[in-house]
Amino acid sequence: MLRLARAGRITTAEAIRRFTIRRGSILRFNDAGRCAALDGVRCGVHEGRPLACRLYPLGLERDGDAERFVTLEPATGSLGVYGDDATVDDFLAAQDVAPHLAAVAQYATLIPVFRDHIALVADFERVEPRELWRRARREAMAESNYDPNSLIDALFDADRFTGIASDPVVAVESHLGALAAMISESADASALAAAAVLLAVSLGYSPAEAEVPSAITSGRQKTSPPAD
Repeated sequence: MLRLARAGRITTAEAIRRFTIRRGSILRFNDAGRCAALDGVRCGVHEGRPLACRLYPLGLERDGDAERFVTLEPATGSLGVYGDDATVDDFLAAQDVAPHLAAVAQYATLIPVFRDHIALVADFERVEPRELWRRARREAMAESNYDPNSLIDALFDADRFTGIASDPVVAVESHLGALAAMISESADASALAAAAVLLAVSLGYSPAEAEVPSAITSGRQKTSPPAD
């Protein structure tokens, strides 16, 4: 979002409003199937196009620490090729993917921060863990009728913390610090869980990557007193 906003010479807040749905996590398309970032037949923010656009026609699948590139079904009107003789590494280098993957890795460090704090503040004696994460997934994936969530808003609107003149590389560091502080200051387990899920899926992980391991929560379940 930072790079997209810089390419469009707008703030991240404006980029979210203009180009995305689901609170900044998915590119917006109109009823005709055209990306909101198109200017005529060209991308209006090509220099700052998102990772998904740079990778196409490849996709990136993650399973824990493992990742692999896969070939996607070509979109209508697209050749869906990345070069007759090019290797995947050649293609990634030509598309300048490395800085984007590096940023993904940086933001992924927040997932365990979320998990640890949720384990600390969630009252699993009153809230069943599976229900907490079921609601979190629903909230994170909702495109409308969702609850206000300042953490989710902050995930994508980096300029509120970094200033619009900041270089993306420098801005990411400031953004990460601000997000970590917000996480540590929040006592709302539901809001934390929804933000953690949305962060995980936005980085290409399964929603389950955000969930507190059951071994942690089970130790905090209320136990029955011994019988007399």
